[in-house]
Amino acid sequence: MDTRPLTSEQLASSVIAVPPLARDASERVCPSENTRLIRHLEAGGVRVLLYGGNAIFYHLRPSEYAATLQMLAEAAGPETAVVPSAGPSYGVSMDQAVIARDFNFPTVMVLPHQGLNTPAGVETGLRRFAEAYGKPIVVYIKQEGYVNPAEVARLVRDGCVSWIKYAIVRPNTAEDPFLKELLQQVPVSMVVSGIGEQPAIIHLREFGLNGFTSGCVCVAPRLSMDFLRAVKSGNEVEAERIRAVFKPLEDLRNAINPVRVLHEAVSLAGIANTGTILPLLNPLSESQAQSVGTTARSLLTAN
Repeated sequence: MDTRPLTSEQLASSVIAVPPLARDASERVCPSENTRLIRHLEAGGVRVLLYGGNAIFYHLRPSEYAATLQMLAEAAGPETAVVPSAGPSYGVSMDQAVIARDFNFPTVMVLPHQGLNTPAGVETGLRRFAEAYGKPIVVYIKQEGYVNPAEVARLVRDGCVSWIKYAIVRPNTAEDPFLKELLQQVPVSMVVSGIGEQPAIIHLREFGLNGFTSGCVCVAPRLSMDFLRAVKSGNEVEAERIRAVFKPLEDLRNAINPVRVLHEAVSLAGIANTGTILPLLNPLSESQAQSVGTTARSLLTAN
């Protein structure tokens, strides 16, 4: 595992994969299948792995947190940076900060809590987590009302933030007052698009974001890396062509559920056996699995 602090150059040069977390038949985290998926990503050129929502870190047992971090640290290759997550509740995240501190990950992302929180309270919670962890962290902005640009800017100025994952979905990606305000207050080099290939062209071209995260990169890593290079070089024709190749699987994720579809797509494409998805989620129906499998295998063939 690459343990160095993540630089803006690294965030710009690799798609940031957001993989599922493979489990065995007993629902235990499975080192061998997770390693298979990591090797598939590394073979496609991906060098940054972010374990968050798609890995269902929201529902990790506290008792398995340390072992999961140990497995990820051991599975990644020497040139691959791994970013695990903590939270989403305040108490859980603070206990996890103490555990994560014993590992040499470059940073940790705090999962966004939805419900009993306020923007000012979230700023305090993120600051306390960063202080307890002892390193700058990844701030994940997934919806409005969670934390505001001014609060994020204060965290950045105080050295609490490594980078920011921005993932508020808009009907029109180009019209985003929140993102515009955020970029007026924090360096654009710290912000990555957090919603996959579909909005990434506009996020990188029009807003200047530094890179992007992807779930579908887990199926077709080489193709996703080609997409990143096409966007960065201004080759819009090639970028649009590749974006269209990813769109069928993304459409299924949006229509059914992003996490559930990706979890099973990796298995159905034969990349790694991710196992049965954890509660509080449920597996795909037979007809859904058939559509996802066909689409995922087609995307893998295009890789």
